[in-house]
Amino acid sequence: MTVVVVTGGTRGIGQGLVRAFLDQGASVAYCGRTVPPDGPAEALAVAADVTDRADVRKLWDAAVDKFGKVDIWVNNAGISHSRRPLWDLPPAEIDAVVGLNLHGTLHASAVVLEAMLAQGHGALWNMEGLGSNGQIVPGLTPYGATKRALTYATLAMAKELKGTPVKVGLLSPGMVVTDLLVQDYDPAELEKAKKIFNILADRVETVTPWLAAKVLAGTRNGGRVAWLTGPKAAYRFATAGFRKRDLFGDA
Repeated sequence: MTVVVVTGGTRGIGQGLVRAFLDQGASVAYCGRTVPPDGPAEALAVAADVTDRADVRKLWDAAVDKFGKVDIWVNNAGISHSRRPLWDLPPAEIDAVVGLNLHGTLHASAVVLEAMLAQGHGALWNMEGLGSNGQIVPGLTPYGATKRALTYATLAMAKELKGTPVKVGLLSPGMVVTDLLVQDYDPAELEKAKKIFNILADRVETVTPWLAAKVLAGTRNGGRVAWLTGPKAAYRFATAGFRKRDLFGDA
């Protein structure tokens, strides 16, 4: 049985991935800084802060103790910040986003790749987001910068792993309706944004089963699994007048 670890698995896309991996027959461990008591009973929940290498190692060891190995690790944990110009953001908010999204993922990747090389196999997946493909949105400078940097870092890791039994890949979920997507809009701006979201976005329960299946199927070292591709986005815009979607009305 394939053993999967998902960081940031207590909410949003991470929570959806945990449930999707379980539904597809994997053994799953997941973490959050705090772990609510109502998570899936068949998964192993561990309280861990991925910016702390000792906590990452604790999560790895807990999964190995429970399941005997770790085949796949998904670095999903991440946060965004208030939608403001860079100079209006409090320093602590910038530090928190860069600390978790970039520093945390780099430190977690270092621990996990070393452990996977020692066990002789494994696949690490890092989660892309707005900014990864070069898209620039005013008000999201630190968040976009971390995701852009993480894409570079993952591709660099792939070169460092060349010739080893360990692989890294990139997961690109596209626009997914979570609190990160809609946070910090004023009501008028949100109504405008929803018009685009209803064309391009999808719900967690739509995207995560597809992502989980692709991760379980595997990819080449340095590969990317993307839900919302350029051609798919173009098709959705072209057919928007004929497709009535409301991702918020009955969510």
